Amino acid sequence: MNKAEIVSKIAKDAGITKKQAGKAVDSFLDGITKSLKKGERAGFVGFGSFMVRRRAARTARNPRTGAIIRVKAKNVPVFRAGDKLRRSVR
Repeated sequence: MNKAEIVSKIAKDAGITKKQAGKAVDSFLDGITKSLKKGERAGFVGFGSFMVRRRAARTARNPRTGAIIRVKAKNVPVFRAGDKLRRSVR
């Protein structure tokens, strides 16, 4: 399911226009993004949590040349599914 399909489903289920549903989805995603940028966690009971994890610096190998390279530490977004979501997809 992509963003357009989610917007259509929300519009139909909530009885609102696709434009209004699109704004709601954009606002929702923007809120999660801003929380993660601040280093905060965005959690939804039963569904799951979005959070930022720090990946440590490491050495890796360039597959094309075989040269060893240094990969810098970085922050990455992570989603951890909640119990209710995990049980529903088993």
